[in-house]
Amino acid sequence: MVKPNYAFDKRQKEIARKKKKEDKRLQKAGVDDSKSQDHQALSGSTDKVVAASD
Repeated sequence: MVKPNYAFDKRQKEIARKKKKEDKRLQKAGVDDSKSQDHQALSGSTDKVVAASD
């Protein structure tokens, strides 16, 4: 009978956990980037309106 390789299983779980955490971090970073771009676009358009009225 073959012994289970617990070290291998543990390492695979660690790799999966790190990958999931990294994906979540990238997703959050992507959401933050899109929000800041939207905010910059809005503030940029209001500056142009103010500058045009001067």
